[in-house]
Amino acid sequence: MNDIHISIFRDPSRIAQFKEFCHYTIDRITPKVVLATGDLTDAKTKDAIGSQQYESEWRHYRDILREFDITSKTVWLDIRGNHDNFNVISVKSKHNYFTNYSVQGREHPRSYMAQVKKGNTIYSFVGVDACLEPGPRRPFNFVGVLDEPEVIEINNLIKEIERTGSNYTIWFGHFPTSCILSSGSENVRSLIKKDPNGLVYVCGHLHTLGGLVPQMYTMQKGGYLELELGDWKDNRMYRLMAIDHGLFSFIDVRHGEWPVVLLTNPKSALFFNPLKESTESMLQSSHIRVLAFSLSRIKIVRVRISQESWTDLKHVKGPLYVTSWDAQKYRNGLQDIEVHAGLIAQPRFRGNLVKSWIRKLWILTTVDRIFWPMVLYPLYLIFGPWSIGYIVEDYIGVIFSWGIFVDGAFLPGSFTYAYGFIQ
Repeated sequence: MNDIHISIFRDPSRIAQFKEFCHYTIDRITPKVVLATGDLTDAKTKDAIGSQQYESEWRHYRDILREFDITSKTVWLDIRGNHDNFNVISVKSKHNYFTNYSVQGREHPRSYMAQVKKGNTIYSFVGVDACLEPGPRRPFNFVGVLDEPEVIEINNLIKEIERTGSNYTIWFGHFPTSCILSSGSENVRSLIKKDPNGLVYVCGHLHTLGGLVPQMYTMQKGGYLELELGDWKDNRMYRLMAIDHGLFSFIDVRHGEWPVVLLTNPKSALFFNPLKESTESMLQSSHIRVLAFSLSRIKIVRVRISQESWTDLKHVKGPLYVTSWDAQKYRNGLQDIEVHAGLIAQPRFRGNLVKSWIRKLWILTTVDRIFWPMVLYPLYLIFGPWSIGYIVEDYIGVIFSWGIFVDGAFLPGSFTYAYGFIQ
């Protein structure tokens, strides 16, 4: 889950339903591992304009996990997001409450790796912390950066994965890879690509872009899936993931919706990774396998392929339901695929409109009092400082279009362009 945004000023149901998740959902699904991928707290002021760390928000987060004894039920792997880093000068700052109030913060203040062993199989989980240091206030703390020390640390984690003989790696972090800059020798995508067992990078941060893109999934050229999850803050989303005989499957679920059903074999062709997964695993399988969870007793689970007749699955144990099948029957082609295509009409310019626009520009160039300020002002926006102020509490910084200088550190520009546009 990601973007929990625990707040002391708004939406009390955010905390109440997080408690429900830690109680009912965790107890029913009993996951081996839970990934909490950043923005654990909201860190916005009451007017929703400013930002700072509120210790009481972090206490809420810690106390909920303690109340439901989460760490004895599952491996809880949390990591920082940009909201957890608002107005934090460094990881050693007294305002970096992640260190004292999270599960992993004291032992792992930045990027880290955890491993879980089941039988003879080792699963590695690598958390990528790309938070800015120093961490400015909003809106200048929107993207992540990997500096050289963090690149070196992640490379060491990859070596540790190889040394331990790990079978599968799940990478996670707060920022999508498109929102992580690099001031080091390698970028985040090249680092993940170096891990031959890396199946997926899961993240959050963009909150479905206001509902415009509820499913942000892609297959990276490096041979791994990148799956952003919709936020908990407004949409109450979480993701259920499973690895079945080397096949990675997942489903995104809205909190409170039951039953939760995940088909693990055969897996969706849309997310099949030919570089890391083999179709032979499905073709040679004898059973369709489904994980089904509900707060109430499940009476029946059925499946059908390509409008064939329904088949009842047999309950094996726990959430596992299976039924035999002839995989070779479906060897060729794709089953149950529906596609909808639409066209967007593009605007067309009329010739006289273009001529009129050019003539007005020519007239503008003849008025020096207007023309020269309009030419020089954009140049100043490129080269001159936009503002000088307290970017981090008690630390004066200078904002340029291409970045921010604060406390002797340079933060690459990102959201500064949006800030300048609004101003």
